[in-house]
Amino acid sequence: MAQNTLYYGDNLDILRRYVAQESVDLVYLDPPFKSNQDYNVLFEERNGSKSRAQIKAFEDTWTWDQGAAQAFAEVVENGPDAVSRAMQAFHTMLGPTDMLAYLSMMAPRLVELRRVLKPTGSIYLHCDPTASAHLRLLMDAVFGPDRLRTEIVWKRSTAHSDARQGRQQHGRIHDVILFYTKGAQWTWNQLHTPHDSAYVESHYRGVDRNGRRFMWDNLTGPGGAAKGNPFYEVLGVKGYWRYSQENMAKLIDEGRVAIPPKGKKPRLKRYLDQYPGVPLQSMWADISPINSQARERLGYPTQKPEALLERIVRASSNEGDLVLDPFCGCGTAVVVAQKLNRRWIGIDITHLAITLIKHRLRDSFGELEMKDGKVVPAVDYGVEGEPVAVADARHLAEEDPYQFQWWALGLVGARPAEGKRGADKGIDGRIYFHEDPEGKKTRQIVLSVKGGQTGVAHLRDLRGVVERENAEIGVLITLEKPTRPMLTEATEGGYYDSPTFGRFPRIQVLTVEELLEGKGIEYPRAMSATFKKAPKAERKGAKTKPMFPPG
Repeated sequence: MAQNTLYYGDNLDILRRYVAQESVDLVYLDPPFKSNQDYNVLFEERNGSKSRAQIKAFEDTWTWDQGAAQAFAEVVENGPDAVSRAMQAFHTMLGPTDMLAYLSMMAPRLVELRRVLKPTGSIYLHCDPTASAHLRLLMDAVFGPDRLRTEIVWKRSTAHSDARQGRQQHGRIHDVILFYTKGAQWTWNQLHTPHDSAYVESHYRGVDRNGRRFMWDNLTGPGGAAKGNPFYEVLGVKGYWRYSQENMAKLIDEGRVAIPPKGKKPRLKRYLDQYPGVPLQSMWADISPINSQARERLGYPTQKPEALLERIVRASSNEGDLVLDPFCGCGTAVVVAQKLNRRWIGIDITHLAITLIKHRLRDSFGELEMKDGKVVPAVDYGVEGEPVAVADARHLAEEDPYQFQWWALGLVGARPAEGKRGADKGIDGRIYFHEDPEGKKTRQIVLSVKGGQTGVAHLRDLRGVVERENAEIGVLITLEKPTRPMLTEATEGGYYDSPTFGRFPRIQVLTVEELLEGKGIEYPRAMSATFKKAPKAERKGAKTKPMFPPG
């Protein structure tokens, strides 16, 4: 198995079955609660507006029902003593509420995340203020209150519509990131941020002939002889000094000691460029959120900026360490870990998210590269939990038709259509491609996915959808092998004649078995424009470049 792995499934089950005890160096998780939005993947229409074809991956709703009550009982009866008592206290305080349902889901997962962390490992729990207080108490129960290192405040915007006219509360412009460690010793790399410009102007007022900014710093030894400071003469001034006479002579030779204008005592020129900046503080106001203009924006509502994850990964892990994100969504933590030469594990409960991360890895790092004279995948990773045989696919179709649909569409690089039943008008997915390198002529393929019996009627319906949607190609993906009348119906659909790329069957039928064997849709794949491409990543220490551009 590849050292990097994407897992499809419930992260609690994946953690228990696949992730070894004390094997992970860093955990980052962003499990949202009550953020007033469904977790959809939004795609842009050709004019840049939000598409009506939104895919509901999962809803950010938590209700106290039989499942929540069962999860609560399990953690109270079988969880660690401190966690059990904390959950009982939450029940007393909150009652059978949505928040208690959420905490009942989170508690066993946090217990498992502590298990898989190395003794020197760290965990960053990202949450909005709605649930941060409750999660902090739960984290105290799991890790111990003495293991809280920092409560980080990420100022994610400067103004917010929460403070709109008539709303009697403050605008909410920050998230909370709870930084805990498993043990008393942990991996830590001190990071720095640039000095505030106002601070630089007020403190580093001097500028030498080379344009270097400096400040005049005190050289006298505090406490005098009582503190062991040496006494000698410097530039005609006798006194107790911070430095030995030998070191002081070196500073004088370097031109860094002088008596300032209007000064009476020698002082040290402390240059701004000699210091890396301000040690990283608990208020992060210098990283902007993903907005509509962000180059890395993929359309995932909960997408976090790579700069935020880079800061966390750099501070709390080293190259070669293992990073885990159990709610990986569109894969920002995975991409950042790859870019910074860390190993990684990503877990998500939807095939849609897994498909998006595959696209993002390909777009960010390329498909193939040269290494030691051989062509190898640019990113070496495995995927666990996806069907690898027809029997697996059949089981998924019976268990969860929507997940089967998203998985099947992912095999051909299609984006799912709207998830609401009956609202897609016979379209389960779409593929967009361009007829010209400039991307001015956008064409589309419509897809229908069938996990059960199929027949000629489905192909006739598909032909009607192709005409109605003014699509160039229609594709039926099916678990069952097509009958001879179905193949005849597809043939009668004619051809799409591309003025640039040649002729392609207008109606195509592909079985899941064929897709698993590597067969794909016949169309101008090199010009695919279905998903917004992630920007190319510059990997730290990378010695090779992609041979072929993603397409």
